Amino acid sequence: MPDTPPICDYEGSDYQTSFWEQGNRAYEDAAEAVAIRRLMPAQGRLLLELGAGAGRNTSRYPGYEQIVLVDYSRTQLEQAQARLGTGARYRYVAADIYHLPFVPGLFDGATMIRTLHHLAEPRQALEGVRRVVQPRGTFLLEFANKRNLKAILRYIFRRQGWNPFTPEPVEFAPLNYDFHPATVRTWLKLSGFAVERQNLFEEPCPEVRDGELPLKLLVWMDSLAQRTGDLWQLSPSVFVRTRALGDSPAPAAEGAFFRCPACGYGPLADTPPEIRCPACNWVFPVVDGIYDFRLQE
Repeated sequence: MPDTPPICDYEGSDYQTSFWEQGNRAYEDAAEAVAIRRLMPAQGRLLLELGAGAGRNTSRYPGYEQIVLVDYSRTQLEQAQARLGTGARYRYVAADIYHLPFVPGLFDGATMIRTLHHLAEPRQALEGVRRVVQPRGTFLLEFANKRNLKAILRYIFRRQGWNPFTPEPVEFAPLNYDFHPATVRTWLKLSGFAVERQNLFEEPCPEVRDGELPLKLLVWMDSLAQRTGDLWQLSPSVFVRTRALGDSPAPAAEGAFFRCPACGYGPLADTPPEIRCPACNWVFPVVDGIYDFRLQE
């Protein structure tokens, strides 16, 4: 079995309910929708949504013909399936983001939102994304920014020990990282992506959380601030729209979809209720419409 960095697993978590639905996050959710609408193409063929969780953002890509939701947690995908249904437009795949079970050049678009900050080896993951995205494909990445204004002020007034200006990530909790924007841009370039646009994404102030200011007004103000992202990145979160560079990999052949995440053989025959790799004999179950490509011993 290939080596895998530690995984942040949301299996059994009520994250969608406790954080989003009951956590007074309407402002963040609405502002995030603005960023996605502004940065993603109006239409496309096949979208890869990495760290899809319970499918909160999936409906925000209406122009894509088909969307593949990937998350390590099966229970999160079950929640997404309950939200979105089991129609042909959606595929649900439980997989390790470091070993994506797809043939090269399969997708013409990909997103990774609220996911990079859980990755111990982000560049390895980004290289894997580039492998499955076609040349000129769009990749939208969101990351937690260590060089945000609040962190800078805390550092200046000696309220925190770590330096927000240094390039290395800071792990403020187990498998929770903040990244320097320049470092993320370097990783993207080395992985084969060109940065096209950057959007700021603000953290709500207490007045917003307490509902003291009109939500629509705040989202409108945030949408204006987002446009300045190419000038500076001082917000807690940054959205980056990139384009896959080069002429390879060639778009996947018609009908080719899965490849073995253990040995790299592909394409695999899509034969529910299980998919067997003829090269290494690894068996991947398909249960209730969810493909399980996690490399578990």
